[in-house]
Amino acid sequence: MSDAAKPDPSDAELVLEYEFDAPPAKVWRAVTIPALRERWLPDCDLAGTEPESSIAGEEVRYRLRDSEPPFRESHVIFRIEPNEDGGTRFRIIQQACDDLAKLPQPANSNRCMMRAAA
Repeated sequence: MSDAAKPDPSDAELVLEYEFDAPPAKVWRAVTIPALRERWLPDCDLAGTEPESSIAGEEVRYRLRDSEPPFRESHVIFRIEPNEDGGTRFRIIQQACDDLAKLPQPANSNRCMMRAAA
């Protein structure tokens, strides 16, 4: 496999989609009110307890941190929209943070590197 064809871990994204019978307002409360969110997404899994951003009633974004070394971080985005049955379409999108791409990479990182001409 060539360097150009290798997947970049900083582009990793996981998308899960669910349909709930509950109305969007109820699902929104479950992901934004800390006491309710804590039941299924504990503060100890978050890099910060406050959302990074939100669009009221539609989307909220948190930053997650692994509890064990190397303590990788990712973004988790919750998207909420009404479905045709009066319930909620709930999408969870987890994206790897690109912070590693900003750091100097070790020579053995298997990333594409500039090669010296012979």
